[in-house]
Formats: sequence, C-alpha cells, structure tokens
Amino acid sequence: MSVFRKYFLPGFVFQGVLIAGGYGTGRELVEYFMKYGIRGGIAGMFLITTVMWAVILAVTFEFARVFKAYDYRSLLIRVLGPFWVVFEAFYLVLMVLVLGVVGSAAGVLLRQNFGIPYIFGVGVMLASIGFLTFKGSGLLEKLLSGWSIFIYLVYGLFLAAAIWKFGPLIQSQLSAGKMLPGWGLGGFKYALYNMGVIPSVLFCLNHIETRREAVVSGILASLIGILPGFLFFIAVLGDYPAVISQEAPAFFVLQKLHLPALLVAYLVMLFGTLIQTGTGFIHAFNQRLQTALQARGRRLLTWHRPVVALALLLVSLGVATFGLINLVAKGYGSISWGIFLSYFVPLMTIGVFKIVRKTGRRFPF
Repeated sequence: MSVFRKYFLPGFVFQGVLIAGGYGTGRELVEYFMKYGIRGGIAGMFLITTVMWAVILAVTFEFARVFKAYDYRSLLIRVLGPFWVVFEAFYLVLMVLVLGVVGSAAGVLLRQNFGIPYIFGVGVMLASIGFLTFKGSGLLEKLLSGWSIFIYLVYGLFLAAAIWKFGPLIQSQLSAGKMLPGWGLGGFKYALYNMGVIPSVLFCLNHIETRREAVVSGILASLIGILPGFLFFIAVLGDYPAVISQEAPAFFVLQKLHLPALLVAYLVMLFGTLIQTGTGFIHAFNQRLQTALQARGRRLLTWHRPVVALALLLVSLGVATFGLINLVAKGYGSISWGIFLSYFVPLMTIGVFKIVRKTGRRFPF
C-alpha cells in the first residue's frame, strides 16, 4: 500500500481531476491536438504535453516534499512570497471555467443521449460535486484513485470496439496522417492550462519521503494522465476529419459503434470523472482556505465547505450557458498564458533554486 501511495496515488488523483475538464468529451483533444493533423496531434501529445507535465509534476512534488507544502497557498508563498495571489487569481478563473465545462458536458450528455433537459443534467452534476466536497479528503482520495481502474477499462474497450469496426480506416488514417503547423503550440497550451489541476494533487503528496520518489511519481503521473487521452485519440480516427467539428466527439463516435452497453459504460465513467474534476478543484480551494485560517488561529468548519462549493458552482452555471466549444477555445486558451507566467516560470526558476539551496543537491536525483 505504501508503494501505491508514493508512486501511483498522485498520478491517479491527477488523472481523476484532469480527465473530465481535459478530455472527457473529447472536445479538448480535438481543439489542441487533432486539428493539427494526426501525426501533429500525437507529436504534440507526447513530445510536448507529456514531457512538460513530467517535469513540472516532478518539481512540484519535490518542492512540496522539501517544504511540507501540501496546499497551493503554502507552496506558492514559498515560491512567490506576497505575489502568490497572482496565481490564485488565475486559478480561480480556471476553476470557474472548468466547472463550466463540467456543467456543460453533463447537460449535453443527458440531452443528446436520453432527451433529458440540459439544465437538469447540469443541476444534478453540480449537486453531486457539492456533496463530495462536503465529505472531504478521505472519500475524495478513495474516489479519485479507485475510479481510475474503471476509466482505463472503459477507454480500452472503446479503442477495441473502434478497431473492430473501423480498424482498416484507422490504420489508413495513421499511415497518411499529417503534421500541420502549430502542433507544438497546441501541445504547449494544453499542458499549461492543465497545470492548473496540480493544486488538486497536493493534498495526497505527504506519503512521498525522498527525491527519487517525488521524481518517479511525477513522471508516472504524467503518463497516467495522458494515456487514456491517447487511447481516445486513436479510437476516433475512423471518423476523422468529421469528428473535429463535433461539440462532444466521444458520443459522436460511440453512437456510430452501435454498442449500447459501451455507451452506458462511457456515460457512467464520464459522470464519475466530471464529479471528480469539479470536486478536486473546489477541494483544493477549501484546503487553501483551511491553512489560511489555521495561520490565524481559526479553522474551516464542516459547513463552510459546502457553502464555498455552492457559491463557486452557481457562478459556473452562468459560465456553462456559453457552450462547450467556446469555453474550450476561448477560456482555456487565454488562461494558459497566465498559468505559465504565475506557476510554471516561478517554480522552474525560483522553486528549483530554493530546492537546491535547501537540500544541497541538484536535480534530478
């Protein structure tokens, strides 16, 4: 169990919070990878996004270990001093955007597949997020790690079904795939805006005891996070390039497979990941509030957590009305640069310097 908590739990938590806002409906993978060509998308996914995640996660995990900083306020104060609030401003905007994506995806999912009113799906999803936020860290850690097995199972079945039905076409698309200009920037921006989920992972890093554990855990987290997205990318190639214009590409392809059981499994999986993503973001903010109050001799009461969650979720309801494609293309694209300047650059410069000065050891091991 110790090995799991040190090396795999952070990756499963990262994946659990990432997947719904990152690629649950497939819209994000299309926006940042597939529209740059098949080979361009794969190159951006592995040569840019995966490598960047591995580096920043490894440094984040090591910084958290060295300075015992297991929430983003504690971590960023160590890096930026009073300017840590700049990151928080971007984090709050990103959180609202992600919650908007979660709400939009829930509404679209139920409307397109079951004919249930859009607003009902949004409401059910946000109510579920509020409940889990209220329950706190213990249940959240179990949910985020345990659900990952089901996620891999569903994506594996999705890929197998797609190959069974569209295998020759998928192979043909891979052979003739192109690398269009902009693939590197697409992977860069995708990696950056998803770095905003890292605060949601900090609470489970207290099991890491050595630098080697931190670095290996960071690399594994990057791979655990990207692999389901890659399975999806390959699975939808049978409908390329038509899939690029779809609001929810996953369901566009699933409906063509004519496998009701797989569609239901994907719906269940996606609902779970939507809940995890929203809960993870809000939980990280609640943890930040808790440490701030503790520094002042106060504490975050149990009933404070759902109140904070409710306020954030209500704001996200308004954001969700703008539509999923606009949220992804405009909101995420813009916030990427803020995350880059307020988190990536300071941590990779000031943060690394402080780690070396504190430990007297250079990276990686």
